[in-house]
Amino acid sequence: MVRARGRVTRFVVMAMLQAARAEALGLGKESAYSWGLNRAIFYAAAKRGFRRGSSVSGGSSAAPPERSSPREAYHLGDEEAFRDPASEPMLFRIGESDQTPAEFERQIAARFGSKENFRAAWKEAVGIVAGYDRATLESRRQFFDTVYKPRRDALSEGWSRTYAPPTEPPAR
Repeated sequence: MVRARGRVTRFVVMAMLQAARAEALGLGKESAYSWGLNRAIFYAAAKRGFRRGSSVSGGSSAAPPERSSPREAYHLGDEEAFRDPASEPMLFRIGESDQTPAEFERQIAARFGSKENFRAAWKEAVGIVAGYDRATLESRRQFFDTVYKPRRDALSEGWSRTYAPPTEPPAR
């Protein structure tokens, strides 16, 4: 794992909770990681207004270009994302970019500084999601409003402090 310790942002929290949600709703771990990164990229782009050509976390285009590779819609509860129908395991995509488990590791897991730290944060995310019923997890709005939004800042701060402390001492 790349040692890219640093602040655990809302983007990272969204990816972690979305991945835990996807796993709880039946996706395998690799597909769940892909879903989590895909949704974090999607919501970051939505927040910025889907500007064509803008870059969102790792170079994925916020506004999908004309597609030349196959894709199909996939529904997780009432939320929809595009997937590459040829990928195994199932991978989600934005534009021409698949959100792979390797990309999840690079953009999300690496923020925790070590595999052990990531596993501890992942366990916490899975525990949070396990506290909600299936109907809440299947609803995009309920998931956002009751699972993610109320704890996004506390998780960002707590995970940053606990699992991803700064690599350099603070300036005096």
